[in-house]
Amino acid sequence: MAESENEKGFFAASAEAVFKVRQVSKVYRMGEVDVHALRSVDLDLYRGELVVLLGASGSGKSTLLNIIGGLDVPTEGTVTYQDHVLTTANDAELTRFRREHVGFVFQFYNLIPSLTAIENVRLITDISEKPMPAERALEMVGLGDRKEHFPAQLSGGEQQRVAIARAIAKQPDVLLCDEPTGALDVKTGKMVLEAIKHINTELGTTTAVITHNAAIAAMADRVIHIGSGEIVSIEKNEVKADPADLVW
Repeated sequence: MAESENEKGFFAASAEAVFKVRQVSKVYRMGEVDVHALRSVDLDLYRGELVVLLGASGSGKSTLLNIIGGLDVPTEGTVTYQDHVLTTANDAELTRFRREHVGFVFQFYNLIPSLTAIENVRLITDISEKPMPAERALEMVGLGDRKEHFPAQLSGGEQQRVAIARAIAKQPDVLLCDEPTGALDVKTGKMVLEAIKHINTELGTTTAVITHNAAIAAMADRVIHIGSGEIVSIEKNEVKADPADLVW
């Protein structure tokens, strides 16, 4: 299901579509069975917006995010990022796209235990073309005073915020977050969502957050409901909730 003309007009008036997903399907072969993870998905993502992709486990939302981020390729359909057709790009081109344009945040933090918070962030700044200082990235997620701590000395929420700092330190155009609060309690999860919202607002980064938690949808510009590999509906929030006010 594609967006309605009203929804397209609302966002097109203030921003341009940076991603265009057209008739994207993904089929996995499991033995002798074909598993349809996505079915003819149409979607636009607009510059600077924060969207929540909401759906149950197995609905296809992670597959869609991975295809948008250049981690996977569809079985059918096309994905364009600005004027680049990702679905015809080779491995080297997709690697460059991810390195230059996309920041990823996953449910598990993937920090290197033997490195401090700032050293984990510098892993990205050392290989980026236009990085921000690692110190600033940590300050943006509220961890400027914890930069010399090792992951084992940080709480789960702090480790996730270090992962966010690492993702945004290269100043990506797009931030893709897959269940970033899935391993956290409610209070800590809200702090992580505050950091994500701050990045979206401060840097103007197009941000997509995958979740199965319906309460998180209230903080988004748009909510994309996904079920059985299809976009069921798309809603826009006229008034966005502050992450601190979310109830789940």
